[in-house]
Amino acid sequence: MNNRLRELREHQGWSQGELAIQLEVSRQTINALETGKYDPSLPLAFRIARLFTCRIEDVFLPDPA
Repeated sequence: MNNRLRELREHQGWSQGELAIQLEVSRQTINALETGKYDPSLPLAFRIARLFTCRIEDVFLPDPA
């Protein structure tokens, strides 16, 4: 699954570590999300969307068919 997490994080001026603290996950999790190596659980996806005040589908994009 593709996502805009890096773009949204950088727009806020946050490091991966700062975002990880806010989401209560490890920096490695943020890195894995940003590089597409890990898809978030639904609760984590909701927390991410809430943090950036947008919809889940504004952060996470389906893979092209």
